[in-house]
Amino acid sequence: MSNIKISIIGAGGSFTVGLIHDLCLTPNLHGCTVSLMDINEERLNLAYKISKRYITEMGCNFKIEKTTELIESLDDSDFVITTALVDGPRRLREGWIIAEKYGIKWGGSYHILYDEPFWLNYYQLKLFESITENMVKFCPKAWHLLVSNPVLAGTTHLYRKYGEIKLVGLCHGFAEVYKIADILRLEKEYLTFEVAGVNHFIWLTHAYYKGQDIFPIIDKWLETEAEDYWKTNPEGILGKKKMDLYRKFGVIPVGDTASITGASWPWWYHSDEDIEKRWGTDSRKWWWQYIDYISNTPNRLKRIAEDKLLKINEALGLDRWRPTGETMIPIIESISCDIPRIFIVNIQNNGEYIPGLPKDFEVEIPALVSKRGIEGIRTKGLPRPIIAYILRDRIAPVEIELEAFNKGSRDLLVQLVLTDKWIDSIESANKFIDEIFALPYHKELREHYK
Repeated sequence: MSNIKISIIGAGGSFTVGLIHDLCLTPNLHGCTVSLMDINEERLNLAYKISKRYITEMGCNFKIEKTTELIESLDDSDFVITTALVDGPRRLREGWIIAEKYGIKWGGSYHILYDEPFWLNYYQLKLFESITENMVKFCPKAWHLLVSNPVLAGTTHLYRKYGEIKLVGLCHGFAEVYKIADILRLEKEYLTFEVAGVNHFIWLTHAYYKGQDIFPIIDKWLETEAEDYWKTNPEGILGKKKMDLYRKFGVIPVGDTASITGASWPWWYHSDEDIEKRWGTDSRKWWWQYIDYISNTPNRLKRIAEDKLLKINEALGLDRWRPTGETMIPIIESISCDIPRIFIVNIQNNGEYIPGLPKDFEVEIPALVSKRGIEGIRTKGLPRPIIAYILRDRIAPVEIELEAFNKGSRDLLVQLVLTDKWIDSIESANKFIDEIFALPYHKELREHYK
């Protein structure tokens, strides 16, 4: 039985019940205290009600608390999981409408047409700072598991500003490697692999099945099965675009990398409608459907909370006996119970885990997690062209964004917008920013970037 306390910040969102599910399937953590925190009291109450009911359904025993006060939730916590998104659906939707008016397209537009636009990242970074500063005061020994976007900019910023904090960024995109195994009809328990990159830009560099390199198996699949797969899955796990990049670079994009989601990188597969049709992709359609889905999260939770006849695991598509695959609860178990495991994590590159990338920047790599903490494992690196793309398309814009954020510089914000492929002039960049700033809820944003 565990006596640890886990604080979930942004508990009114979609992650919470999955975390409770994983806790129920982790006997080493039974008896712990879970503090649900959200500033939206209605959504917090829904999450609390569903979580309490689900614990009963699963026949488990741990304490659930709820609060709208950050400090109350953080006080004496051992682990803090941040899943909060500050007014995300509305601010994404209204910003994207403005962006499309300026001719900005989805391909390669990480800092505008994506779920990490600068106008949302500002509020997220301020939130991350507030959580970190209060953790230093009220739970200085706690681990911070950062799940909310932007994991890339947020992890980099927090490591730089707050020094020796216990912080790890987490993302589930790497789990696509297991889906590759499914497509190749390989048993996942015999698979070992290495992925490397930065968040939302990671690559499968090595993979072995029972000691056998699986890349030749993929090559054979490309010759014999790919065309049939692409008829129904052109933008799938082994989609046309991803496999085209594999042929070019010898490593495989996984997760959000070069997907329908990951800023639809690279832009040249998305430069016009005819080219998108050739590659079987429509990122714009996917993202607008995504916004509708997350906007409807409160309604889905309300329906589940009110219908007492519903089995919660069935309503949410959770396998009663199988974990979700998210790594937050397993990492907590590994640290608190000293069970060494390797996880894919986002940490600072201070051990040169990926050669060629800055030491004070975030990288997504394998790490050994145990009572000792989170110890990065040095990878075999990435092909030089991929390193170049990371430096240009992910690191350079984030460096500009963080400098703009730290200095409150509108001029640097303009430079950030100008890194976007689809912005054609300084005048357009300034007009676009003006329209974003003019949205009625951006008073704080306007005052920060004077």
